[in-house]
Amino acid sequence: MTALRRIGTSLAAPALAVVVAVVITTLVILLIGQNPLTALQVLVDFGETPAQQTQAIVVILNRAVPLFLAGLAVSVAFRMGLFNIGVEGQYRMATVIAAGVGAAVVLPAPLHVLLIMVVAMAVGALWAGIVAVLKVTRGVSEVISSIMLNFIALGTASYLLTGPLRGSPEGAAIITTKEIPESGRFPAINGLFDVLGLAQPRGQLFGFLVVAVLVGIAVSVLLKRTRFGFDLRATGLSPSAATASGIDARRMVIKTMLISGAVAGLIGLPDLLGRTHSFGTEFTAGLGFLGIAVALLGRNSPIGIAFAALLFAFLDRAAVPLQFADIPASVVTIIQGTIVLSVVVANEIARQLTRRRAEHSTGQAAPPVQEPAGPAGTRIDARQEAGA
Repeated sequence: MTALRRIGTSLAAPALAVVVAVVITTLVILLIGQNPLTALQVLVDFGETPAQQTQAIVVILNRAVPLFLAGLAVSVAFRMGLFNIGVEGQYRMATVIAAGVGAAVVLPAPLHVLLIMVVAMAVGALWAGIVAVLKVTRGVSEVISSIMLNFIALGTASYLLTGPLRGSPEGAAIITTKEIPESGRFPAINGLFDVLGLAQPRGQLFGFLVVAVLVGIAVSVLLKRTRFGFDLRATGLSPSAATASGIDARRMVIKTMLISGAVAGLIGLPDLLGRTHSFGTEFTAGLGFLGIAVALLGRNSPIGIAFAALLFAFLDRAAVPLQFADIPASVVTIIQGTIVLSVVVANEIARQLTRRRAEHSTGQAAPPVQEPAGPAGTRIDARQEAGA
């Protein structure tokens, strides 16, 4: 029963956030003079033919992969009470440099792809490492330094794209790097639909989905089944207590940010290696900031983050169909933003309920628990995090 209660408490906050978001969005749609049921039909309409339905699934999965990686990158830092707001800059820098390196070399296919991935992870870790060094040596807040580094990263990426790494001709409407050769592209996994007996979609299902799953498993094992993961969580709950027990808190900050940045470096690779094969002015932006919302909704659990990424990807897919139904695509943004806002409140409610149950079971007031602050000022139950 205790396990069931713990699971119920973990699911209560995200479920409540989604319900509140749906209610608020319904009211907004009514206020603009549209029918909420029409919006709902558009959201769940995957098409009439099997090929259209599998194509909708491909769009959702392809969108969910980078969101999942972004959520993982944020959650690794958040487990230690760190705010890696710089994921946006880390993946943009990592992607543009990885695209330049990938286009400049010729290697056998597995080595070529591996090189691009290693370069992206190294650049992401290096950019996040700057934040960690500033924090442990000068006491600079990681929130401030990572936000400032986002602007520096965007400016540097723009310079590299229009200068040393430019591959598009002068006067081109869209500026891109040189295309990565065939050997550096990640193959699609559309054969999976044949195995499942489903119709083949028009688009390609990113093969990087496999890498994302492996990264999620690796992060989960690292945080929950290793000494490093225990030290990380312990330092996040109480740096002073961790230091007293022999853990080097300053070194843990650097290690955590390096891992978070390395994961962030992978965010742009699904698109780069599976669709565009070059970095350009129209490359997908904003994934780093969405990762904060995904990690928050998923309660920093890889499995929860996976479901949160699928939910956000499901909503993103409906943006264009909503416009065809004369409903503003901004409805999707309203839903996502309301979910983030609602989950902040829902997490606090869940925390209070957990504490009250603890007080009721012990018959005395539960002592206050030191809790790491989460993104956007939220707080997560430290007892749940320690046991996660």
